[in-house]
Amino acid sequence: MISPYRDLPDHHFWRRSVSGRTPETLDPIIPSRFRFGREDRIATAGSCFAQHIARTLQSTGFTYLRAETGPSSVGATDENYSTFSARYGNIYTVRQLLQLFQRAFGLFDPAGRAWRRDDGRFVDPFRPVIQSEGFANEEDVLADREAHLAAVQTIFETCNVFIFTLGLTEGWRSQSDEAVVPLAPGVVAEAPAGESFVFHNFSVPEMSADLSLFLTLLRKVNPTVRVVLTVSPVALIATYARQHVLVANAYSKAALRVVADMAQHAFDFVDYFPSYEMITGPHARGRFFMEDLREVTAEGVDHVMRNFARHYLDETLVKSHVAAGSYVIREEDIRYQRALIESVSQVICDEEHIDRRA
Repeated sequence: MISPYRDLPDHHFWRRSVSGRTPETLDPIIPSRFRFGREDRIATAGSCFAQHIARTLQSTGFTYLRAETGPSSVGATDENYSTFSARYGNIYTVRQLLQLFQRAFGLFDPAGRAWRRDDGRFVDPFRPVIQSEGFANEEDVLADREAHLAAVQTIFETCNVFIFTLGLTEGWRSQSDEAVVPLAPGVVAEAPAGESFVFHNFSVPEMSADLSLFLTLLRKVNPTVRVVLTVSPVALIATYARQHVLVANAYSKAALRVVADMAQHAFDFVDYFPSYEMITGPHARGRFFMEDLREVTAEGVDHVMRNFARHYLDETLVKSHVAAGSYVIREEDIRYQRALIESVSQVICDEEHIDRRA
């Protein structure tokens, strides 16, 4: 008999490609579906970890798409204009991403307008911590939101590449119109009387349907866009589900990983980048996590972004590694590493406010 596994390459076998590997040498990408050139307009969105990709692209000279570059209205200070491609803050759930698209293109107009903080300042419930000082009144919130959504529309219509990092399955949903917000009322601000939100932990079927609809809509307004999905390796800071946060985190990451895989197989313009596996896999032996066992170390970020650059960035940034048949970053093009290491502690994460107010 001839085993069907006999002629498979080494990466199909755990013993040959995982066992005995040091954390920083394991590269699980076989291979990427596409590469980006300096002329490609690349946009990013998602959870906290997505900010590392944004910084890598900006620091290596690629065309990182930024549609909001300064204060757009009275009361808007110069905060979070380069964190992502637009000033949307963290987009944790797939439903948030879908509704952001729908709001930008006039397909969904949620009832929620502005929430008030304890200090009397106002915030946009869909991006509640983009501005530390908040807004003076509801009118300023709405004016800034209008400019923001116009910028979001520009991003979706003009980017060549859209990179989205899936972060959470847990969210808070309006009982009146199903609008989803990144933080529950009471974490940084209170919803007005009459606006009621309930906790919702999204299922795989729900998220898969949402992501499929988003990708379909995106392709309608931008027929040639390519999409890269990744799952954040950063654990939940807290859960509202009736279970231990460790168990809740396991569900969240497993479900998001399945959803990303389903999208990759359903759409030929979608690829999956395994940052989650590179950080959390048993080969890493916990080395890429900080003392809190949640945040990723600078070394871990550097490892992930090296592999991202090796497989996705244009070959003008890489050279053939003849012995291994792979690619390595040229010495003159690795300046992004220092910037990443210095900026790990500067990642903006809306979730942090949950723990501060608990």
